[in-house]
Amino acid sequence: MLRRKRRLAETVACVAAAIMLCLGLAEWQPFRTAEARVYDFLATLAPPSVAGVSAEDGGIVVVAVDEPSFAEVGLQWPWPRDLHARLVHALRAAGARAIGLDFVFAEPSSEAADRALASALGPDVVLAADESVIETPHMTQLIRTEPLPEFVAAGARVGLASVSLDPDGVLRRLPAAEDGFGRELLLAAGAEAASPSPPVGALIRPMGPARSYPTISYYQALDPENFLPPGMLKDKIVVVGRSLQMAIPAETGGADSFATSFTSKTGTLVPGVEIQATITDNLRHGLAVERAGLPLVGLAVTAASLLAGLAAWRPAGLTTILLGAVFVGAVLAASLCAFFLGQIFLPPLAPSLAVACVLAPLAARDITEERAMRRAVTRAFGHYLAPAQVERLARDPAALKLGGEKRELTILFSDIRNFTSLAESLKDEPERLTHLINRLLTPLSEAVLDQGGTIDKFIGDCIMAFWNAPLDDADHAVHAVQAGLAMLAAVETLNGELAAELGATAPTLSVGVGINTGTCIVGNMGSASRFDYSVLGDAVNYAARLEGASKECGVPLLIGAATAAAVKERLGPLLVARIAVKGRSGVAPVYTVLSGEPVDAGRRDGFDAAVEALLAGQPGGEAAFAGEGALQGLYATIAAREAAQSGVAGPAGAAPEAKRAS
Repeated sequence: MLRRKRRLAETVACVAAAIMLCLGLAEWQPFRTAEARVYDFLATLAPPSVAGVSAEDGGIVVVAVDEPSFAEVGLQWPWPRDLHARLVHALRAAGARAIGLDFVFAEPSSEAADRALASALGPDVVLAADESVIETPHMTQLIRTEPLPEFVAAGARVGLASVSLDPDGVLRRLPAAEDGFGRELLLAAGAEAASPSPPVGALIRPMGPARSYPTISYYQALDPENFLPPGMLKDKIVVVGRSLQMAIPAETGGADSFATSFTSKTGTLVPGVEIQATITDNLRHGLAVERAGLPLVGLAVTAASLLAGLAAWRPAGLTTILLGAVFVGAVLAASLCAFFLGQIFLPPLAPSLAVACVLAPLAARDITEERAMRRAVTRAFGHYLAPAQVERLARDPAALKLGGEKRELTILFSDIRNFTSLAESLKDEPERLTHLINRLLTPLSEAVLDQGGTIDKFIGDCIMAFWNAPLDDADHAVHAVQAGLAMLAAVETLNGELAAELGATAPTLSVGVGINTGTCIVGNMGSASRFDYSVLGDAVNYAARLEGASKECGVPLLIGAATAAAVKERLGPLLVARIAVKGRSGVAPVYTVLSGEPVDAGRRDGFDAAVEALLAGQPGGEAAFAGEGALQGLYATIAAREAAQSGVAGPAGAAPEAKRAS
């Protein structure tokens, strides 16, 4: 419960921190610039068709002051105003509904030229005005530049052609002026704006890159009958301005040319005359996009953070990552729907970042806790399993589940001899007894782990271990027997250490080892809430009986026939006795393995034959092993045991004992 409360508190804290952080970033200019780049992507994804929006009311045609026009006119810029007067008359005669001259005629030229232009003007013509801001350390001054009064007096409309760029130099915002050039152009054409007053900060929906609008050269518009198809300009809104045919690279800049949302895709600027055409169409058809305000962004950020918090409630894993990706995808989908269906730009960066800000620290916490738990599990299981087995369980915790499988194992039991007497002698010194037992069990456990075995359990002074599970071990019988031999060597080493430390009072420790190979059930045994990785089967019981029988057989290490067959070529097992085991009918051969070099096959067969004769009541084979210390000693031990048991039957129901074969 405490852990759940702590986890809940951490999740709530991450959600709250993510909301505050992302809402703060949403008002930070560099972050808003990054969101504007997202707008550029959306705006260029499926731009409105110029032909589509023009089908209803004739549309807009751009008259470009371009390179061919300079060549045909043969004059330097600025051109005389009586030439513009000719253009106005020609466009009006061709049926243009309204004419926008994107030039600021603020200074007088020649009297005749100005009079000619004034006479051509009327309410169907819009002239450009300009505004500029001059900032000094002491003041900020707004200067508006208007056309000459006589042009206004002639009936021409005046529209403010100035635009505002974003901090990154890109034109995205629709001009908010009530007397903007595009709005005045619509009034001159007798058209109504779809939205009388778009919201402040509304975003321009670009129609495309440069030259997206139908464009004719200035010199062609001067003589439309000879240079243009009949009726091309009828009922059109005509915007006149500078527009070079050669695209201007964004990095070089240009007079009256601007970076738009398409510039990041094309790398070129858009002429100002096309910007005015785009603004006019945005006003006429209601294409402008409203930027979502802080309340809507805050709602999106809060919703994304809460969903991420729910996803992070469970420990982090692949599902958490997938859910995070789904949430980010949902944010992007919501942004797309808002843009194309509701004409609202809902920036997806802040909500997406909120998902990451919630999931990342909580996932890092879970990963840290999981690694700490893995280390704890590794340390804990390191006391029972070999390192390779611990690593496998750490990689695959799912292996720790209730259930088992049938497989061939080799099982080892090791028990301290005369433990009862030893415990009795130290009954007044329990700490010393505990220290002594632990000192013995430590090297015995290491002998198992060094050979890749699994320690099943400690049963008082007894160790139970097995091989070939949970990891496969093709030489499990060999490794088990080698572990048994290492145990015997470890006991001898410890006895030497105790003798050096305690002298004559030092106890002499000894162990018996029983090893058997057979088919068992291995897995997690127990209840659903608590279980042990253990083995069950007759082979396990037989291994325990062999450990008990090793004392009666007179050898410290006793192995079953199946184990002996498995290690025959590698370790040279030697026949010791044939025993009857409680719960089993008949007798079975049992073997031992001598430490040191294995006995070669010929001597082993000879020894086994001599022991078989001895078990059949035919002693006298010791001469065959004279001078062979290990074999001679083992044969003598077996002969002495048989002589002592000659004619004596074991007690009924006793622990496994050596019995003469019949």
